[in-house]
Amino acid sequence: MTKLALSDRILMSVEKPARYIGHEINAVIKDKAQVNVRFAMCFPDVYEIGMSHLGIQIIYDQLNRRDDVWCERVYSPWPDLHKILMETGTPLFALESQEPVRDFDFLGFTLQYEMCYTNILQVLELSGIPLYAKDRGEEFPIVIGGGPCASNPEPIADFFDLFYIGESETVMYDLIDAYELNRREGGTRRSFLRKAAEIEGIYVPSLYEVRYKEDGTILSFMPTEEGVPEKVRRQVQGDLTDTFYPTKPVIPYVKATQDKVTLEIQRGCIRGCRFCQAGMWYRPIRYRSLDFLKKRAEVLIENTGHEELSLSSLSSSDYPWLGELLEYLIRICEEKKINIALPSLRIDRFSLDVMKRVQDIKKSSLTFAPEGGSQRMRDAINKGLTRENILNGANEAFHGGWNTVKLYFMLGQPGETDEDRKEIAHLAEDITEVYYDIPKAERNGKCQITVSTSFFVAKPFTPFQWAEMFDPEDYMSYAATVMSEMKKMKNFRSIRYNWHEADVTVIEGVLARGDRRLAPVIEQVYRSGGIFDAWTDFFSMDRWTDAFKACGVDPAFYIKRKREKDEIFPWDFIDGGVTKAFLWKEWEKSQRGEITKNCEEKCNGCGCLTYGCGICPGAEQQTSDAVPSLQ
Repeated sequence: MTKLALSDRILMSVEKPARYIGHEINAVIKDKAQVNVRFAMCFPDVYEIGMSHLGIQIIYDQLNRRDDVWCERVYSPWPDLHKILMETGTPLFALESQEPVRDFDFLGFTLQYEMCYTNILQVLELSGIPLYAKDRGEEFPIVIGGGPCASNPEPIADFFDLFYIGESETVMYDLIDAYELNRREGGTRRSFLRKAAEIEGIYVPSLYEVRYKEDGTILSFMPTEEGVPEKVRRQVQGDLTDTFYPTKPVIPYVKATQDKVTLEIQRGCIRGCRFCQAGMWYRPIRYRSLDFLKKRAEVLIENTGHEELSLSSLSSSDYPWLGELLEYLIRICEEKKINIALPSLRIDRFSLDVMKRVQDIKKSSLTFAPEGGSQRMRDAINKGLTRENILNGANEAFHGGWNTVKLYFMLGQPGETDEDRKEIAHLAEDITEVYYDIPKAERNGKCQITVSTSFFVAKPFTPFQWAEMFDPEDYMSYAATVMSEMKKMKNFRSIRYNWHEADVTVIEGVLARGDRRLAPVIEQVYRSGGIFDAWTDFFSMDRWTDAFKACGVDPAFYIKRKREKDEIFPWDFIDGGVTKAFLWKEWEKSQRGEITKNCEEKCNGCGCLTYGCGICPGAEQQTSDAVPSLQ
């Protein structure tokens, strides 16, 4: 039977064949005989989610601009195809060429969330690639990982040949060049990895050794060969205007989770929320130019046909030219009946006039994230929002024509009490009161407030990386407290309450701060059927509990114990820019409920100046206040 006939038979047996056929609009097809390097870029989740990710599109565009490289895409097969591939022995294939992934030079994974780790093993096994890097010979692709979870790659370090720490626009081409040079010189897999380790931002786990103390904490983390850096420096693209950004993103045949034009307006954040990894990891703040965004928006709308344009950033309200950008986008979107989405708005900073005009295009809900119900908690997490800010912002929104607001909070944060949790219900009630204070004739229908609470996960490179977490039962009791208080509210019928899964939170916390001793646990979960753990329908806490027991690993070590100031963390070998000393100072301030001013108001000496931050006036003079690094 030919490969094509087998593929046709397989595709006839799965739920959504369009996930796997490739050749979508704007997909890049090259003659493989004319390229030197073939790169399979994988998002280890289902196609619809992976196709919504801007980072994949940027790397796809970046690599395919080179004539000597062909970057193709691969996603985690849904369980129906997974079963067929296993039963038939058919190797997992890339979308563009439909050829086996194991025949490529590189297999790259974007690591967006910890609960995708078992899917990485799924992709490796279905591709016929040994799970562990130590078992791979010369015939297998170089397996590379990158993305936000590479801020602590240690739980999955044994599965990867190397990690790219930071943003792809900087040294990705250097890595490809090193690979081509190594091949021309007749080098081996190991000789390439050794060359790669000398490129700033590249981490090769096999070239480092970890030693542990009797109590399980890390004694030392050191390179095993001379010339391998003790610190791996996170890569940051300083200029976001003259760099890679797709003009023709691939258009899926099935509806993607985020079926819209994504316009990244900036990277980084000035706010410094103490729980937020992205806010620290992506420092310093960097803006795309207004002219770039105007031109790119028109091109993307023309080349995609999407009906919505979304502004992407960690805090859209902080983009200096937001008003002018929106005025321009409103003009071009009105003509084409395209909706403008404004995620990541701060409830204290947006224009009533702009809101009204955006609302005129297409009605949509507004989303805000106070994160803490009480002022005490908002100060502890450095959210920088007062009750007055929130209610005044809601008032502006309601007068601007909105009647649907989504509010995001986090439960289980350090120092939180039941009274803090109850304040979530009271704040939601206060917001409904703001709406019903508007004369009935001026309201825009019935008010609907959706309150969603996630549970706190302590993440690397945040002030809360020292914090303890809780058991699933504790988290669920916190949510029950909120719900109980919510039911007492006069306008309860106008409020909807959702909460996250507590079991998933605990496993995410273990993986976020874990070390290399977790690799056997992840493998055990996968071997027992664990894939798509980010999906409620597939996640099994029993599967993880059994794996911890089988591997002799106590998950409480990673989430429930107190951490000392000078403990060596598994990720301390990474120079993330923001110093550990600054993070500790912020941890102490959180316990006192002290606010740290945002970067526009004062440079707090976090360390990101070494990456070219220039937002703070007089920043160079103010850095003398910074405490020295513990590294």
